[in-house]
Amino acid sequence: MNPSSIPGDSSALAPKRDPAETGEVYRLACLELRGGNRAAVYQAELPGLDAWIACRPLLPATRGGDLYYFSVCSQGSISRIILADVSGHGDDVGNLAERLRESMREHADHWDQSAMIRQLNDSFLKISTDGKFATAVLLGHYVETGEMLFTNAGHPPPLWFRSRPREWSFLQEETPYSKEIADLPLGIISGTAYTQVAIQLEPGDLLLLYTDGVIESTNDRGKELGLDGLMELAQGLPAGSAAEAGSSLLESVARFRGQAAAKDDETVVALHCRARLEGR
Repeated sequence: MNPSSIPGDSSALAPKRDPAETGEVYRLACLELRGGNRAAVYQAELPGLDAWIACRPLLPATRGGDLYYFSVCSQGSISRIILADVSGHGDDVGNLAERLRESMREHADHWDQSAMIRQLNDSFLKISTDGKFATAVLLGHYVETGEMLFTNAGHPPPLWFRSRPREWSFLQEETPYSKEIADLPLGIISGTAYTQVAIQLEPGDLLLLYTDGVIESTNDRGKELGLDGLMELAQGLPAGSAAEAGSSLLESVARFRGQAAAKDDETVVALHCRARLEGR
């Protein structure tokens, strides 16, 4: 399968006025799924979250090994976000994209995402038999409470800006800010090596998801940015909106590289938590 013709890729099936071309905000409707792996930069709106996406396949390609998807449940209360990175292109990307779409549609109305993670794990195992691998970070957001479910499948840890203390940190499984949610299985997900963690997102909080092409950037002297360098860049990022934070991050990475060329696909997904409505 050629990734330039991934079936069901909503980026390829977007309306005539594509927000990636017009600069408009794309508002996801209930039971809608949007994403893909083609070059794109646009803003999106999910229940309770403002999003900004920049997907930059390594030139001259227009599609790469980075995949992102957004979905909204039938009642408009649960949003799901996934960012995956496949080592390679072609059939592996297309096959994983198809499985991700099917799984996100099947579990769109399920708050517990452990079953989806098991399906994702099975998909990764099929890819790994060919000597390749994939990583992913999966988020589920419940707009009524601001709670966020988080599972990391070998992916670089997202950056988390907490608006009250105005501090940046990495969102990891062992975060001291995890919380219990009644009737929800947290911790190790059976049949996988992954955990499901819950955190509380407050209005003004930001999450920055990114692929390893960002932190593996090197400068003119061959120095790699790495996680420490990324955290250093984060301290100077504006935190007022998803678009400001995401675009500023990529600009900062470009300044770090200087004249050195990018060596891999780069994708950033920025999420900004909006103020909740009265009574929520």
